[in-house]
Amino acid sequence: MVSRVDQIYRSILLTKFFVRGWGKPENLRRIFAFRKILSNRETCQHLVDKTHPVSITKEVDNGDHTVLEAEFISPFVDQLPGLLPKESETAKFQVVLPKVWRTPHLKPTCLHLAGTGDHGFWRRKMLMAKPLIDDYGIASVILENPFYGCRKPKDQLRSSLHNVSDLFVMGGCLVLESLVIFHWCEQQGLGPLGITGISMGGHYGEKFSPHPQMASLAATNWPKPLPLVPCLSWTTASGVFTQGVLSGAINWEMLKNQYFSSEVFREELFNMIQSPEGHFPVYHEVGQHFARDFPKSLSHVQQLMEDHKENTPKKEYRQPREQEQESMAPQRVASGGIGLSLSLPKFNIFNAFGLSGSSRQQQKENVLVGYRKAKSQVFRSDFTPVGIRPKQAVNTPEVKFEPYMPVKDALTWEALQFMRGVMDECTHLGNFSIPVDPTLVIIVAAKNDGYMPRNGIIPLTDLWPGSEMRTLKTGHVAAYLFNHQMFRKAIKDSFDRVIDKYYT
Repeated sequence: MVSRVDQIYRSILLTKFFVRGWGKPENLRRIFAFRKILSNRETCQHLVDKTHPVSITKEVDNGDHTVLEAEFISPFVDQLPGLLPKESETAKFQVVLPKVWRTPHLKPTCLHLAGTGDHGFWRRKMLMAKPLIDDYGIASVILENPFYGCRKPKDQLRSSLHNVSDLFVMGGCLVLESLVIFHWCEQQGLGPLGITGISMGGHYGEKFSPHPQMASLAATNWPKPLPLVPCLSWTTASGVFTQGVLSGAINWEMLKNQYFSSEVFREELFNMIQSPEGHFPVYHEVGQHFARDFPKSLSHVQQLMEDHKENTPKKEYRQPREQEQESMAPQRVASGGIGLSLSLPKFNIFNAFGLSGSSRQQQKENVLVGYRKAKSQVFRSDFTPVGIRPKQAVNTPEVKFEPYMPVKDALTWEALQFMRGVMDECTHLGNFSIPVDPTLVIIVAAKNDGYMPRNGIIPLTDLWPGSEMRTLKTGHVAAYLFNHQMFRKAIKDSFDRVIDKYYT
């Protein structure tokens, strides 16, 4: 049962996600290709130099502990130039070190990655790093996320990432930047090393929004045994944005319009998706008809109209007869946020669909809205959606899930499937290497998590045999507010395991 507190809290927040849409198709194409390299521990090792330059910019003596501030240029800049905003190119982190180590030959140090909305270092330092030193003698490294705090683009509002692709850019950055920090820590004589992340954090509007399992993604690429404690996280981020309460903060109408405005989304990118969950049954009877007959892109339609206008001789204006008005009534087309607005004769669209009888009022509406209304002529009470199995998924099961938000038409359903697909492609841990020693992994989950649903998703404990799962009998919000001591205890237990197994 989903926590009622999670549902209520999300409903009163104003934060929206992916306010500009999917991102450029060519950027998603580059990210998908890069994921194949990033997800393999052997190939990923070559992306980061062990001596990547790191500069200490500040050192503060706080009595019983010392705080260092440092920075470096993100390796992601060289791997995928142009995708990371200039403000995010310099990675910044803090190191919280005890003055006296409890065991002289051991200097256990844990890297903390931020949850959505966790801007700056203060919250993780006070709630996690300082208590870890006081209670267990574990040092901490706190990394500022790309797109957050001092790395936030100037035109970004709070934690609202502009594009879906930005989430994957953030993930790629954190994986490579974590490797830089691990190498640097070893050079400083720190270790054993570990990593953790709470899948929610931040302040005010974004305080209880989950962040995909960045710590888990980063841990899969370290070539040594590594304590890993993912808190309030799971196998993939796809459930967060389709089945979780956070899906209500997404403009699905805009994403749907953008998805159907370019065949690159429907054909090329969808076929590039690799999900360990199975394949996605898309292109329903109506959606398939739409995808085939709709012009290849709205920009192509615009060009056709401009050509038609240029080839039409100018003549003096006269009041058209009623029959002519009917055939010339314009159809407004909105691009759903991509800056395109067209005026099309109705026969160019509705006749192409084989749909007729559109009223004058419908002709004034968005072509997708008009199509959604007209498609009722195609749907029947006994209608059963027809899925097409991709060639690469002949022997894989279909992905079945229930979205959190009601889906009213086949076109939105297909956009929703695409969202789950791209999230699985880039964040599903089944697409990444298994940690060197899964027995060092302790997963802390909330039983009634409304932000990070687990139903219908491969359990992380199945992907990583030997890992341990600890369940809190609460929802996402309450787990964050009242269970930091449980997160810290899991970190301590994970470090105890690596010390007992490899350092004694």
